[in-house]
Amino acid sequence: MIRVAAVGDIHMAPETQGSLRPAFEELPECADVLLLAGDLTRHGTPEEARVVAREVKGLAVPVVAVLGNHDHHDERPQKVTAILEDAGAQVLEGRGVVVPCGGARVGVAGTKGFGGGFVGRSAGEFGEPLMKAFVRDTRHSADALRTSLQQLAEQGCDVRIALTHYSPVPDTLAGEPLEIYPFLGSYLLAEAIDTAGADLAVHGHAHAGTENGMTSGGVRVRNVAQPVIGRAFHVYHLHAREPLAAGAPTDSSG
Repeated sequence: MIRVAAVGDIHMAPETQGSLRPAFEELPECADVLLLAGDLTRHGTPEEARVVAREVKGLAVPVVAVLGNHDHHDERPQKVTAILEDAGAQVLEGRGVVVPCGGARVGVAGTKGFGGGFVGRSAGEFGEPLMKAFVRDTRHSADALRTSLQQLAEQGCDVRIALTHYSPVPDTLAGEPLEIYPFLGSYLLAEAIDTAGADLAVHGHAHAGTENGMTSGGVRVRNVAQPVIGRAFHVYHLHAREPLAAGAPTDSSG
């Protein structure tokens, strides 16, 4: 049994320093790894990043994160990443990492992702340069996610997890206004996950959304935005499979 704790959209700032640390210090009792699904800060400033860093530094479980749109607002995502990595977190963008969890090897592929919408109501790579650039950015993220998941499979990971900020499916957006769905995620992320295979997909961003969803290929998706899960983190229990089947869900949390 692999225990995965996850949360996103904690939006930390100096006045919230220490609010999550007590819960995080209890992680070894219930989880093997902590995933942070972006929007870790309010405005992406180094000061706010240092608040997050103090929350996760020295934890007794590995910490793997992606950044969110808020973490890019100050236009210094590299600085935010460096501060978090100095505190021991592994911040992913278009790459994967293998995390030892007891006797198992957990592969996490991470990217912020981007918007664009979902099948039947999605933006196309057509028209003005700005629109093309918008869709290309999402496609680039999805391609990198697919490649990272495939590489993790080649490395023989027992479990593979796709970690993003933006949602790969509309299911977990239920509760958000339909008009903003294109800015909350993209079907291209789900296509990448289904093509490469994963055991669980975790994202944030949709504060008014729903926790549970699934890709068309059967991979379970969980929206772990803190306003959705209503706690410091949620724990998912995964069972490793031998060999790991592409797209086969193993999240036993329901």
